[in-house]
Amino acid sequence: MKPVANHAQKRPFNLTLNEINVEQARAFTGNLSATVDSLLADFVARETAAQRDRQKLRDQVCDALNSFDAAYGSFAEEHSTI
Repeated sequence: MKPVANHAQKRPFNLTLNEINVEQARAFTGNLSATVDSLLADFVARETAAQRDRQKLRDQVCDALNSFDAAYGSFAEEHSTI
């Protein structure tokens, strides 16, 4: 997934990070802020897609139940006290 606009306004945030992880990461990147920002954008994109997929599945289940109900009626009808 593509990170969200790289040209978006940036501002400082305070984060509490594991010191050992930060020191190890600095060996791999000259710009830790940009790396964390990119990883965060990827995370948000994955979570957004997963949330969209879960909603699509819920919609499909509801459609299937509604189709079943339209074709065969509700299971509760045979147990109705009305």
